[in-house]
Amino acid sequence: MSGRIQLNLEISDNYPESLPVFKVVHADSMKENSDEYVKKAIEEKVPVIPTGRDKWLAVLYKDKNKEDFYVIKEEARRLASKVESLSDELKLEKIAIVFDPNELETQENEEVQKTFVEGLVLANYRFVKYKSKPEKHVSALKGAVLSGFSVSQDELSQLLNVLESVYYVRDLVNEPPNMLTAEDMANSFYETGTEVGIKVTILNKDEIEKENMAGLLAVNRGSAFPPTFTIMEYMPKNAVNEQPIVLVGKGIVFDTGGVSLKSTPNNMDWMKMDMGGGATVAGIIEAIARNKLPLKVVALIPATDNRPGPASYLPDDVIKYSDGTIVEVLNTDAEGRLVLADALIYARRYNPLMIIDFATLTGSTMRATGPYAAVMFSTLDREKTQKLLQEGFETYERMVEFPLWEEYGNDIKSAVADIKNVGGPYAGAITAAKFLQHFVKYPWVHVDIAGTAFLDRKMHYLPKGGTGWGVRMLYSFLKKEFLEN
Repeated sequence: MSGRIQLNLEISDNYPESLPVFKVVHADSMKENSDEYVKKAIEEKVPVIPTGRDKWLAVLYKDKNKEDFYVIKEEARRLASKVESLSDELKLEKIAIVFDPNELETQENEEVQKTFVEGLVLANYRFVKYKSKPEKHVSALKGAVLSGFSVSQDELSQLLNVLESVYYVRDLVNEPPNMLTAEDMANSFYETGTEVGIKVTILNKDEIEKENMAGLLAVNRGSAFPPTFTIMEYMPKNAVNEQPIVLVGKGIVFDTGGVSLKSTPNNMDWMKMDMGGGATVAGIIEAIARNKLPLKVVALIPATDNRPGPASYLPDDVIKYSDGTIVEVLNTDAEGRLVLADALIYARRYNPLMIIDFATLTGSTMRATGPYAAVMFSTLDREKTQKLLQEGFETYERMVEFPLWEEYGNDIKSAVADIKNVGGPYAGAITAAKFLQHFVKYPWVHVDIAGTAFLDRKMHYLPKGGTGWGVRMLYSFLKKEFLEN
């Protein structure tokens, strides 16, 4: 497969005997008819057990009769990441992965196999663009033969297309800020989007001014670089939805906090990831287009950096939006919600079926859930909301739902204007969501990915740096909700 994914996967039960072999088994099936060495290793829950020259057992331990199935699928992803790491460590360029067809029921077996491959590919990612000798830093593992693989070639290709989009998001989030201005990012959306059949329109500063995108223009005032507003439209003729699904993503390519300057280190020094929401929605719509799903989807990405400068917007400024709302700015580091408001207003012209936004919005979210879950707010009906939350578990891109109670709206009422851009010292993720809700006229989901979009350490198949979190979850939710029900 060409593209960002460099791991070549083949489905074949015939592989050279010289290939290193990893047999994927369940611990229960190995407790009998195994030698004492294997039995002892299984008792100690060793994940990858060497059984001979270039032969290993990759062992699943979760009990399918006791665990929720999503837990078993996540175990398969993590086990695959261990196989990838060992292959890299041992400089194995190509391996055979042999699946035992008797491990689980047929449908469950296919799901475990798919998630194992998913974990293998996700773990194989390396960001080496700025290494002077990149070949020394990529994974040694370049290929795998999948034997006993129950998944069709078409399903595997669709999975790889989604993972290609995850790689794309990771690459964008990992880009240094001097290499990724708002215009650079918009051009990247144009190049990759048009390749897969997406109509991409980039509004420049003059056009943004004509649209009176007051939040985006205010945040951009301290920058030496112009803002952009990217519109990505995928409108297949065979779409099952008349009204489009609109995705909105925060595209702050670097956030200093503006005049309300962030402290550093360990605060400003990883703010290149603040465009993670914009990259995520671009990745989602591209995954949908790559697999030609019959869904009308639009992605809107307001982008700029947020810096102090001679003309910077200031605390105590007021901003008048195109819908007439007047906002009092009390903190220029609460800029993400200001630019998202413009996109939420713009989304109304599509009469959307629903709006889903992704944003690295608040430190409050990171303190609440850390790197293990995003925070989600929803005005969808309860059934759809529960399906979305469940898909978070199925893909292990988990979310915790926070409330949108009206009392939190009191915290953003302004004595000077209609609303202000920050609440009090508490519930920062919620008051930020209430700010956004003010501009929403359609069923809406807000996903705060501040803790999940970027990691300071490797976690299983998620690398240090950009994770691409959210692409798999929302792609899967939309496919199931609109195409499989």
